Amino acid sequence: MKALFIGGTGTISTAVVKRLVDELDWEVWLINRGNRKIFESDRVHSIIADINDEADVAKKLEGLTFDTVCEFIGFTVDHVERDYRLFKDKTRQYIYTSSASAYHKPAADYRITEGTTLANPYWQYSRDKIACEEFLMKKYREEGFPVTIVRPSHTYDERNIPLGVHGKNGFWQVIKRMQEGKPVIIQGDGTSLWHLTFNSDFAIGYTGLMGNRHAIGEAFHITGDETLSWNQIYATIADALGVELTAYHVSSDFLAAVGDKYGYDYTGSLIGDKSVSVVFDNSKLKHLAPDMGTHVPFHRGVRIALNYILSHPEECQKEDPEFDAWCDRVIDALEKAKESIWN
Repeated sequence: MKALFIGGTGTISTAVVKRLVDELDWEVWLINRGNRKIFESDRVHSIIADINDEADVAKKLEGLTFDTVCEFIGFTVDHVERDYRLFKDKTRQYIYTSSASAYHKPAADYRITEGTTLANPYWQYSRDKIACEEFLMKKYREEGFPVTIVRPSHTYDERNIPLGVHGKNGFWQVIKRMQEGKPVIIQGDGTSLWHLTFNSDFAIGYTGLMGNRHAIGEAFHITGDETLSWNQIYATIADALGVELTAYHVSSDFLAAVGDKYGYDYTGSLIGDKSVSVVFDNSKLKHLAPDMGTHVPFHRGVRIALNYILSHPEECQKEDPEFDAWCDRVIDALEKAKESIWN
């Protein structure tokens, strides 16, 4: 079978391509700018193009058809409108990668199914994903466009450490604070529940939908079975580092109020996503992908990631002194507030 990936070299798409080629005997084509070559297989073919140059892409796709087209970098409606024009006559299935952050925040029930209302007033990213889904499902209902929607939650790989609160340069400054024994900010009281999925586990669920007629016209969130509190997530990271965690809990509302002006967008990423307890019911996915599950639990996944990150300092250890100083100011201000009340 033959698949086309728009993107194909990101955290989740890389794992999907690897599984298709190494285990499932698919032929894979990638549309991207050719900036990152990570596949050496003769079953992976590159189409060097900017997907936003629709005329050029259409020309390079002449004579090609696919069993599945996989969109990983479609963020706004104009992206999926372009895809519809390009692929409506070229594929038996179009899989759109949306986001589990599109589910209502907070939902009426912490247990999330694919039937949970889509609505996120806090994060434009999520609202754009919802609009993309609505366009594609309209095309399915009215014209039979063979769309499948997938909604990943927090998926990570060996180059990433999942966190709730971090700066513009990602996770490393938080890891550095842990190593130095400095307090680390955790949103809320750290007891809200969260799902983490290693990218190789995500690939099992995703590939179970590819070429599957029962997936057409349907939406699936792709998450593992493991649910952790944020306190457990941070404590597991500290355990893997061999250090004691000094947790400092700060309300998400406060973090949004004092962080958004620095460009951290905690209104979206926390209030609109990570500060809310979610437990995903993935039984619908497992009906089509029965091997889906948590094969790489977080206590193993974080060690895989840290082994890579600590051995690749130039690639992965991006310091963020601005964020480090911001954390110290937030903690200092709250400690002074305590003192002013006590006195």
